[in-house]
Amino acid sequence: MKYLWGIAFGVIIGFLGVGLLLLTSGKPRGEPIQLLPPPTPAPLVVHITGAVKKPGVYTLPPVSRVGEAIDLAGGISTNADSSLINLAQLVEDGEQIWVPYQIQEIVVQDDVEIVSIKPTQSHLISLININTATQTELESLSGIGPVYAKAIIQYRLENGPFEIIEDIQEVKGIGPVTFEKIRSNITVRGGSGN
Repeated sequence: MKYLWGIAFGVIIGFLGVGLLLLTSGKPRGEPIQLLPPPTPAPLVVHITGAVKKPGVYTLPPVSRVGEAIDLAGGISTNADSSLINLAQLVEDGEQIWVPYQIQEIVVQDDVEIVSIKPTQSHLISLININTATQTELESLSGIGPVYAKAIIQYRLENGPFEIIEDIQEVKGIGPVTFEKIRSNITVRGGSGN
């Protein structure tokens, strides 16, 4: 009887071995996975305004810099204050790039008007459009860190642009004290968007 059990066991092991061999050596089932090329990034559309030769809306390739955008607009005009522009900054889709003007100072001396151009270092450099400002620009405001900057951007996305600068107090965490710190540095029209 042991002999029969041994033969039966050997036959079963043999069938299992043959089945395993057929399974592993057979054709693979299913379809091969095909990898698609990564999607082509969409072009960037920006609004270039201020002291440029041809202000307007321009399309740039992805990963473009502010300097390239200004070149598309004909370059800066002679009355631009280019020291206030970061030409190496990456452009974001839908961004407004504002090139500031130099301030003209007219002095009357001995009945002769003398016009001198002085770059602005106060109002134009610090005036930030809270409707178009980037995270980094918002963080440059006194009392606005990364958390509040994100909250401002989220508020704009959910509620639309601010009508007046006082509306920024609708953003959770920005109250009268913070508003007074940034009041003279923000706008809802024009201003910087770069």
